Amino acid sequence: MNILIYSLIAAALLPYLAKIPVAIAMNKLGGYDNHHPREQQANLKGFGARALAAHQNAFESLIVFAAAILLAIATGTVSGTIDLLAILHVGFRVAYHILYLLNIGVLRSVCWTVAIGCSFVIMAQCIVS
Repeated sequence: MNILIYSLIAAALLPYLAKIPVAIAMNKLGGYDNHHPREQQANLKGFGARALAAHQNAFESLIVFAAAILLAIATGTVSGTIDLLAILHVGFRVAYHILYLLNIGVLRSVCWTVAIGCSFVIMAQCIVS
């Protein structure tokens, strides 16, 4: 169960780590506007816009992954397979973010699909067990 908990903690940190490139892009856009950050973010282009999209997607992914992990823990569906799926999810989410920043769309989409697939397979394992 420790792997599941550590994976959930890592996934919970990803959106906040993903904010770093957004903040850098905002700072290059006339300095970080802490009074109106969302307005400034709406004006980001290129790298900054991709960084923002990746940051937002990290939160979206976290919701599904957290539900999957909590479901696995609550139902006692803890196994090596579930652990592996959790680790794969986090790894593919990190790769997804890097590929988003580098503007490598097809591989990014593959990583997204594998990561979200891991979450849904975890949920399915809870039903089957």
